[in-house]
Amino acid sequence: MSENLEIKAAKNGPYLIPGNFTFTDAEGVTKSVEKMVALCRCGHSANKPFCDGTHKKIGFEAPESLLTLRVVEIETA
Repeated sequence: MSENLEIKAAKNGPYLIPGNFTFTDAEGVTKSVEKMVALCRCGHSANKPFCDGTHKKIGFEAPESLLTLRVVEIETA
């Protein structure tokens, strides 16, 4: 089974990753995301790797782009 995952770099803003998924943070805590996660692209968030809106305050500028990844399940023995 495979599906596509689209990661959007918002104009002058964060990376936006839609979907329902779980991830484990740097401290080993598992967290759930129900709709979308916004990841910092400007490098100034106080809540890295997540966006906290600082890009607006500092006047971060970057173009919008879209990266499409094909997600493929790998069977392990």
